[in-house]
Amino acid sequence: MAELAGQTVVLIGGSAGIGLETARRARAEGADVILTGRNPDRLRQAAAEVGAQRTAAFDANDATSLEKFFQDLPAPIDHVLVTAGGPRYGPLLDMSSAEVREAISDHAVLALEVARNAVGKMRPGGTLLFMGGTGARRVGQGLGIASAATAALPPFAAALALELAPVRVNLIAAGFVDTPLSASLLGDQLEERRNELRATLPIGRVVGPADVAALAVHIMANTALTGATYDIDGGQQFVSS
Repeated sequence: MAELAGQTVVLIGGSAGIGLETARRARAEGADVILTGRNPDRLRQAAAEVGAQRTAAFDANDATSLEKFFQDLPAPIDHVLVTAGGPRYGPLLDMSSAEVREAISDHAVLALEVARNAVGKMRPGGTLLFMGGTGARRVGQGLGIASAATAALPPFAAALALELAPVRVNLIAAGFVDTPLSASLLGDQLEERRNELRATLPIGRVVGPADVAALAVHIMANTALTGATYDIDGGQQFVSS
């Protein structure tokens, strides 16, 4: 039997990468999916690919638009995955105080706004699922503020899980994932990074969006999971890379 049959999954940032692959996986497991993204054209294409129930084009960091999106959603929904936004890198001393404040708070504030607006429409046992990273486990040259920003998310998710129960809250901490976002960040260094990871990761290959999607759908389906952080990095945090 399909694990998510009869359920509805909302993907905030679902027009590409991890969000789109999770939509594809959720559909294969019997769920209806609702996609959001900033780019209307890319969103329409993604929706056609996976047979989305509905879409909404807006910037998830715009609190007013986010609130309206959830207000307009027909209830009930079961699961919400937030992949919108991305990490910020660069030397700390090159950042202004405002940029540091924004980089540290962005993901937590977005997660909180999603939780505040979604929880009233969610079935008990559904999950709010957020994306973080394993970067906080190793402070390195060039990571800059990213390590500090990701370190705040596991206790944030755990605290939110207690407040929102019986709705569940979980966090996926990813290492490098071969997505369009990674390609845009690395540019012409992308293939070099892929080859480096293939040579050093214990799994012998690069983690892709489908790997993360499989974990996300498992967390949605397993109603015993809440308040926890799940690493998916192919062993990257244990090797020099």
